[in-house]
Amino acid sequence: MGGDWSRYWRAADRPLEAMHAHFERHVYHRHSHETYSFGMTEEGAQHFTCRGEARTSAAGMVMVFNPDDPHDGHAADEVGFTYRMVHIGPDLVAEVLGEAAGRRAGLPLFTEPVVDDAVLAGRLRRLHEALVGDADATPLRREELLDSVVVAVARQAGPRLVPLYGGGRGRDLPGRGTPRPSASGMAGPAEREMAGMAGGDGRRTARVVRELLHDLEAGAVSASDLAVATGRSRFAVYRSFREAYGMAPSDYQRQLRLRAARRLLAQGCSAADVAATTGFTDQSHLTRWFTRCYGVTPAAYREAGPLQ
Repeated sequence: MGGDWSRYWRAADRPLEAMHAHFERHVYHRHSHETYSFGMTEEGAQHFTCRGEARTSAAGMVMVFNPDDPHDGHAADEVGFTYRMVHIGPDLVAEVLGEAAGRRAGLPLFTEPVVDDAVLAGRLRRLHEALVGDADATPLRREELLDSVVVAVARQAGPRLVPLYGGGRGRDLPGRGTPRPSASGMAGPAEREMAGMAGGDGRRTARVVRELLHDLEAGAVSASDLAVATGRSRFAVYRSFREAYGMAPSDYQRQLRLRAARRLLAQGCSAADVAATTGFTDQSHLTRWFTRCYGVTPAAYREAGPLQ
C-alpha cells in the first residue's frame, strides 16, 4: 500500500488505544500524550527528537514515551516507515504492575525513548495484533499479552520508578516536569532547576503558568497575562516553561485543547462542535492541528474501531 495511511482503534472501557500507520510525507509536530506510548517500527526508520536529542527508531526497534514526553517525528528517507503504537493510561499501567508485584507499585520513568530489543518488539507486535482484531486471540490471551508487555517494558526503566500521585489536573506523571538525567548520567541545567538543586524560581514560574493554562484551556491568554501572574518577564516565563515542559506555553495550551478535543470526539461529538468548544477557530483549524500531532483526522479518531 503506497503513500501515507493510518488506522486507529480505541477501547470503550479503559484507557487503551492503538494505531497502525505508514508515513512517507507526514511530519509530526512536537506533541505529547497523557498516556504511556509503546511502539515498534515494522519497516523503514523514523527520526524524532525527544528530551533534547535526535533519535532514530529503525525496523525491529521499540519506542517508549512517558506521559507528557514531548516528541516529534518524520520518515528518515523517502521510503517512509511503518509502525504500530499502543497508548496505555498510567492507571492501567499501575494496575498491571501492582498485580505483578502483589502490592501497590510506582510508575516507570523511561530515560531512553528507543530500545533495541527484538524480543520486546515481537511481544509488542503480538499485543497490537491481538488488540486490533486477531481472530485467534481470546479475551484471556489479550489480557495475558497486555500484562506481559507492560511488565517487560517497565523493566527497561530499571529501578527508575516514580511514586503514584493522586489523580487530578495537576497530577505529576513521569515526564510532566520530572527531572531526567542527561546522556552523561548527570542532571543538566534544566533538570537541576526542576529537581530543586538550583534556583527554584523557574520551577515555580513553570507550575504557575501550567495551572493558569489549565484554568483558561479554551480561553484567551497573552504573554503579558502570564508575566503578571508570575511576577516575571515574558522572556523569563517562556524560558522557564520551555525548560520544564519541553515546549512553549502556546504549544502546551494548544495541546490541552487537542486533548479536550480527543475526549469530546471519543464521546461522539461532531468535529465542528468540538472545534467551537475547545477554542479552535473552526473545524479546518482543529483538523489541521489534530492531524499534525496525532497522525489521524478528528473524523478518523471519532470513528476509531473498537479494540478487542
